[in-house]
Amino acid sequence: MSLKSKIFKTVNAIPQTYWDSIDCCTNIYYSPEFLKAFELANTDIEFNYIFILKDDEAVAFANTQVVTIGIETITKNIKMSTKIRRLVNNMFCNNQIRVLFCGNVFLSGEYGTFLKEGEDKIETFKAIAEGVKQLSKIAKKLNAVFVKDFENESLYITDHLKSYDYAAMHVEPNMIIYLKPEWHSFDDYKNALKSKYRVKANKADSKSETLEAKFFSVEDIKTHKDELQALYQNTINNADFNAQILNLDTYIHLKKAFEDKFIVKGYFLNGKLVGFLSAMKNEMHLDAHFIGIDYSNNKEFAIYPRILNDYVRLGIETKSDQINLGRTASEIKSTLGAELKALTCYCKHKRYIPNQILKPFIKNVHIKTFKQHSVFK
Repeated sequence: MSLKSKIFKTVNAIPQTYWDSIDCCTNIYYSPEFLKAFELANTDIEFNYIFILKDDEAVAFANTQVVTIGIETITKNIKMSTKIRRLVNNMFCNNQIRVLFCGNVFLSGEYGTFLKEGEDKIETFKAIAEGVKQLSKIAKKLNAVFVKDFENESLYITDHLKSYDYAAMHVEPNMIIYLKPEWHSFDDYKNALKSKYRVKANKADSKSETLEAKFFSVEDIKTHKDELQALYQNTINNADFNAQILNLDTYIHLKKAFEDKFIVKGYFLNGKLVGFLSAMKNEMHLDAHFIGIDYSNNKEFAIYPRILNDYVRLGIETKSDQINLGRTASEIKSTLGAELKALTCYCKHKRYIPNQILKPFIKNVHIKTFKQHSVFK
């Protein structure tokens, strides 16, 4: 049976029957309410939604965004010789490039494509690849396509992208804490830690004791939106790589739509907001989203270590079975018991000859290594 793709430019245009047919919305990240929040708040991004149809019935979905990135943002933190870096920068005219992301550019993990249960996974995924190809032809001034993030268990399906001239590349892993059912409190979790790491967790709480923590309502997010945005920008400036800056108006829409499932917690020092965390309770998982930190106060008041401790607390309080702490700062996260989950992405230049030059380079990109701590007794 032939498969065909249909592309929508807004969530509101997608028929409800498509969502019902695929049956993907128990996972919040595939729900129209979640996707709409990002679309409403981030008007500088071109959103598209690809559905794969079989006899006019939806059998797969892909979430895409076209974003503009400075080429030096990509190359400055990748290990390569000065000569190769100059070659790559020149290939993109030392300028900004427009990239079509298949996958949610604001999430770390396998949340970009969904295949209906019972369908042929490989054929259906190939149909998604054809849909992305079709979209890349009509997207204006496009330079590259990036399909993200796939776990090792999915690679037997996604490696078929190589036949579409994509190169596979490893990216920083997600860091996952697997919570034990007997941990009913943060003390239970700490008691499972080796002494060295228990002392570390206690020190973070002790140093941050001066901070006043508060869970934010919709009105709180509105009130502190500019401060939240500035603190988030601080973390972006400290990050090795960030494809796009999120407009935190998104959080207002997410809080309205998901209420207690979407969590924003602010940290105040003498009445001034100096940090925040955000998280989503998605089925049995708690996923860390973006954070913000006033780095001038971070060392003295252990804002970031306190945020990490509080993610563990939230995971236990929400009876989650795992906490996804996301990418970056992998070694620090491993000191809380987080284990890596490898992720693979696929990339191609839109033009054939530059793509052939880039492919060997992409294949040889190496992610930073880190020490994985063994923290439990």
